[in-house]
Amino acid sequence: MATAARKASPARGLLSIGQVLAKISPDFPDLTPSKLRFLEEQGLITPERTPSGYRKFSVEHVDRLRLILTMQRDHYLPLKVIRQHLDEIDAGNTPALPNAQSLSADSLLSTPTRYTREEFVRACGASLNLLQDAVSAGMLEPADSYAEEHLVVFSALVELQRSGIEPRHLRTMRAAAEREYSLIERALVPVSHRQDAASQARSIERAHEISRHIEVIRSQMLRHVITQQSR
Repeated sequence: MATAARKASPARGLLSIGQVLAKISPDFPDLTPSKLRFLEEQGLITPERTPSGYRKFSVEHVDRLRLILTMQRDHYLPLKVIRQHLDEIDAGNTPALPNAQSLSADSLLSTPTRYTREEFVRACGASLNLLQDAVSAGMLEPADSYAEEHLVVFSALVELQRSGIEPRHLRTMRAAAEREYSLIERALVPVSHRQDAASQARSIERAHEISRHIEVIRSQMLRHVITQQSR
């Protein structure tokens, strides 16, 4: 998947968008023609073009697309980080797969990419109706544009909808999150009153650390309930 993934030889067997979807959709059912075009617009993949303007994809393009979608789905990586990883590969390097925990402070503090509502739903293969439902249920804030961090949440809502779980069914999760924040807030009282930048940074980091511990317990409890109910 080096530079050839961007500029495949026209002499090689190429696939149409429909053929690409047929190959990849079993593993990535949320992939749609519009999402594929969105990834192209973001510079992550560059298919060949026929004289008539139709997109054609090589085997290398398909492999590259699988990598992109896997990094999105399994590692929750923003497109900016994925693009940087692919650039390293295109340059002939063999970079380690990045992960959300290892992102640098510069990456976390840099201005995030923003997507219009239309771009946002297209990237997730969803509809504006689902976005509106997510906003109404408190899963996402109402906005004219969204950052890459919101793609993870909305992609999860898309997958849940496929199982018949709508945003309105998850309203209790928002209330639970607010209760958990109250626990975290109380735990941070000893340091939260300090106004210097270093103390504020430690307070935020500690809040995220506590939330990760809560997430571990919540996930384990849910797995336990699933196991018990399945017996």
